[in-house]
Amino acid sequence: MPAYNLLLDFQVAPTILETSENGKATSNQEMHNVVRSLGLQGPVSAVTFQDGGTFAVFHNEGGSHATLRVYPQGLVTLDVQQWVEEGGEPKITEESLKDVEQKFRRVLSSKKSKRLPFIKRGMRLDPYITTTSEQIVEYDFDRVVYEENSPYQNIKILHSPQYGNLLLLDDDQNLAESDAAYTYAMTGNGREDFMNKDVLILGGGDGGILYHLLQQNPKFVTMLEIDQMVIDAATKYLRGICHDCFDSLSGDNYLVRVEDCVPVLEQYTQDGKTFDYVINDLTDIPISQEPTVLSLSAEDTCDLPQKILDLSLKVLKKTGKYWTHGANTNNVPQKFEEQLKHLLPPVDFLKEVIAIPSYHELWAFYTIWKAS
Repeated sequence: MPAYNLLLDFQVAPTILETSENGKATSNQEMHNVVRSLGLQGPVSAVTFQDGGTFAVFHNEGGSHATLRVYPQGLVTLDVQQWVEEGGEPKITEESLKDVEQKFRRVLSSKKSKRLPFIKRGMRLDPYITTTSEQIVEYDFDRVVYEENSPYQNIKILHSPQYGNLLLLDDDQNLAESDAAYTYAMTGNGREDFMNKDVLILGGGDGGILYHLLQQNPKFVTMLEIDQMVIDAATKYLRGICHDCFDSLSGDNYLVRVEDCVPVLEQYTQDGKTFDYVINDLTDIPISQEPTVLSLSAEDTCDLPQKILDLSLKVLKKTGKYWTHGANTNNVPQKFEEQLKHLLPPVDFLKEVIAIPSYHELWAFYTIWKAS
């Protein structure tokens, strides 16, 4: 059962808010009358600050309330909150708020205003996801397809009429059925020939990369995914991504191992096993400096991205290629590239920035190979 918030901003010439006391009283009264036109009473509380700004609170018996804040520097904000039954319609409608916006503009002689759509708080199905750049995106989710807690993470699949089924792990967006561009980017965007090649996938529990590779007749694909429950959920609910590749976890030219990739990589290193391609599809950690927990001890988690990179390059053939991905924000790519420049033996790399439909932000993809 959600609370709906409506935010209105008005930019005003400071001189309008710096009139005489009588002028301020008249202006405040006019603004209060406009707020009361929404069926609210008050102000039940009003404060005048030392800088001349004001703050007023209004409410009604139905539990709706509004706060009106006047900043003498030239900004007036009106925040309205109301309770709406799940599936119901707000009593204070968008149309009435459009009317209030116009009335405020006339009272304040404001030439610029901003009215945001309703922010829906406490909904049974939360429509919001925060991007890596801390931007809020509202999705059109209409149902929870699947949700369970595994020993490693919360697994959620939500349905979107626009993007299809979308996988979230610990509420971090992973992949939607609309996001074939991600899979193509993580496999070289059509530049590579995987026929008769040995490929290692780290992570990849949605099955998109494995399915894409198996269409190209590789010699053998090994996939290391720690969470069996992600695979099971994808098999049933992400068929638009994995298709039938998880119907069996092994075949003539592929094997899915449900294990932590780190000890397996260490064993491959000891055994001298190498691959033509290594694809790092682990969640969030490939080019991030944020601590992530898999099965490593606490002191190791901060070094996990570096450790996986080092191990991956050790099992990569001299002519092989390694792919990884991450956010294209907050200087993360720059830090990662600086890290690459100091690797020994040295590597070369190619960066591509791709728009993934359901992400609502650009995503960075790296192809890395050992320098000749």
